[in-house]
Amino acid sequence: MPAVRGKSVKVADEVWVATALLHREHPERPAFTAQEITERARKEGLHGHMRPGVYIHAAQHCVANKPPNPGRYRMLYASGKLRRLFRPGDPYDRAREGAKTIPDREDLPREYHHLLDWYFAEYAPRRPEDKMTDPILALRGTGKELWSGEDPDRYVRRLREGWA
Repeated sequence: MPAVRGKSVKVADEVWVATALLHREHPERPAFTAQEITERARKEGLHGHMRPGVYIHAAQHCVANKPPNPGRYRMLYASGKLRRLFRPGDPYDRAREGAKTIPDREDLPREYHHLLDWYFAEYAPRRPEDKMTDPILALRGTGKELWSGEDPDRYVRRLREGWA
């Protein structure tokens, strides 16, 4: 992958940046076509030259609610032929579980870091309920009233009584 502006830029990250820039430049529009995203990526010149994979990433590989083919990213969300940035809580194809949803900050040139800040602050702010999505971890604290007043060391000693 060639380096531009001191960074190697993945095609999926280039698509995310182009889409984020479109959202910032056109806040009145909820989504964009894959062609508009591709054109914005070309205009930005983040990679230096237009790679043929940009369009297919915008149309398929980065789209969370489409079956992976083969790309598994969850960076965009499709509504018909339009695409917008993926937000936590959006439905997605389960075969894309655990896939990347935003670029890693260190993978982007510094001049695009503001887009990640905007994404978390304005476009997809984290809500308190987003922090606890793991169903097992969500059980934390359940039944704590059963153990209130019980000394943990004494409880463990009682459990171990009779062990040989």
